[in-house]
Amino acid sequence: MHIRQDGAKPLPLPCHRMVDPHGPGAIDGIPLTAKPLRELAPPRFNTVAEERLHRKQRLAGALRIFGRLGFGEGVAGHITARDPEFPDHFWVNPFALSFNRVRVSDLLLVNHAGEVVIGDRPVNRAAFVLHAAIHARRPEVIAAAHAHSPYGKAFASLGKRLDPITQDCCIFFNDHQLIQADGGKVVLEEASGRTFAGHFLTGKAAIHQNHGLFTVGESVDAAAFWFIAMERCCQSQLLAEAAGTPALIRQEWATYTHSNIGTAQAGWFGFQSFWEDILHSDPDLLE
Repeated sequence: MHIRQDGAKPLPLPCHRMVDPHGPGAIDGIPLTAKPLRELAPPRFNTVAEERLHRKQRLAGALRIFGRLGFGEGVAGHITARDPEFPDHFWVNPFALSFNRVRVSDLLLVNHAGEVVIGDRPVNRAAFVLHAAIHARRPEVIAAAHAHSPYGKAFASLGKRLDPITQDCCIFFNDHQLIQADGGKVVLEEASGRTFAGHFLTGKAAIHQNHGLFTVGESVDAAAFWFIAMERCCQSQLLAEAAGTPALIRQEWATYTHSNIGTAQAGWFGFQSFWEDILHSDPDLLE
């Protein structure tokens, strides 16, 4: 008992429940024991139709996210997703349709001859020329992304690769290309597209000089996230170099970091928070 000095009735001390020192304890009746966790991994599909719908939904969502992040600029920019049943065809956003308005039902299916085989809107000629060439040369690529994002465009004018100046930049360490061929020229000829793809046979990303950024992935999720991450890395390096001379991360540390955060699975994980946000705010994208 707690004895009060004013002579009033003593107050009881707080009563704490005795906890078994050898047990795990509990909070709100929930035992403090290890629980099974929800699986967070790329989905598996029972049918080609399920996989196609999933790719189209993520493609529409990625385009909405690009719009929200300010990557849209007039008719420029496109993301493509290879069809799971007809790998020489890809789904793409229509020409001159705002990223912020794209729905699943708006997506076009285009063959590698540049013909729209599903949909009634035109396709961006540059999207066909560049993306068809990339998909043709790299069968492992499911999706490819390009936009005229502000920091990517600015960095592309410098004619150099990204440096490992932050952990995030290590995503691209020894894993992106600088392509100078046809730099700054609007790529409308198929031969130019093949030249570009010939310089982009490896790596998750490319900086096309005086043009902008391109990223590829084994999923729409990864390709889109790599683009977002690369745009921000360009911004970081531009800011750092405007302030001084940034210190580079040691090569062995950059390599180690890349092996952990530069994988296809890491790219898929990175996209999930963006997907949850856009799905919550823009459910009409699924229409």
